[in-house]
Amino acid sequence: MKQRAEIGVFGGSGFYSLFKKAEEVSIRTTYGVPSSKVTVARVSGRMLAFIPRHGTRHQFPPHSVPYMANVSAFAALGVTRVIAPTAVGSLRPEVGVGDFVFCDQFVNFTSGRKDSFYDGPVTTHVSTADPYCPEMRKIGLEAAQKMGLKSRRTGTVVVIQGPRFSTRSESRFFRSQGWDVVNMTQYPEVVLAREKEMCYLNVSVVTDYDVGLEGDPRVVPVSHEAVVKAFNRNIGKLKELIAEVARTLPKERGCECGKALEHARLEA
Repeated sequence: MKQRAEIGVFGGSGFYSLFKKAEEVSIRTTYGVPSSKVTVARVSGRMLAFIPRHGTRHQFPPHSVPYMANVSAFAALGVTRVIAPTAVGSLRPEVGVGDFVFCDQFVNFTSGRKDSFYDGPVTTHVSTADPYCPEMRKIGLEAAQKMGLKSRRTGTVVVIQGPRFSTRSESRFFRSQGWDVVNMTQYPEVVLAREKEMCYLNVSVVTDYDVGLEGDPRVVPVSHEAVVKAFNRNIGKLKELIAEVARTLPKERGCECGKALEHARLEA
């Protein structure tokens, strides 16, 4: 398949469409079909492809999202850069609801998810020391600041298995480690993108305070309804941010993401 898009966008909870008018592309990959048909359109002079990671009816819970098919579909279209908005819960009082966090690290607490395209016979170990593209993070942060969004240039997201939310003890442990936000879908999506040598930008939109704020009974534990409502309030800003990032990204990549496999394979 010839290149149809250079930038891929994954939609999070409540984010099921990106374009007013777009071409629909049906793709079947080696790993099955993606969460939905892929929509492709021109935004800010760049060709973008969009997949709502939970499906158009939110029919895929976090542990059942077809991550490998989604990333493979983008690869089939020629995507080299991914913008990945997610709804997250805050683990720190200073990280407020409505903040945009440009995560630079993740901690994986999921289990049983298929998380690599490489099962042999060629053993492949990609580096995830810095899993998020530094060039895209810089451009994303600058775009957010230009728009006047309250944003954070770094953050560690702890990824839990779901579909349940955390217990108070789990959340207390995550906070004690100094981690910033909690989410259910960043892993293995970001790693699979790295294995395809794609640049990957996470934009975490804070929708809640996880189990609440200790010492403040007014802040109640998270619910899915509250997450979607809070995320929906920021959809307009998020779409504007995506358009600005797409407009600002240089044509040629100035990072090392495209060389992820260069020294990753062990061949006899």
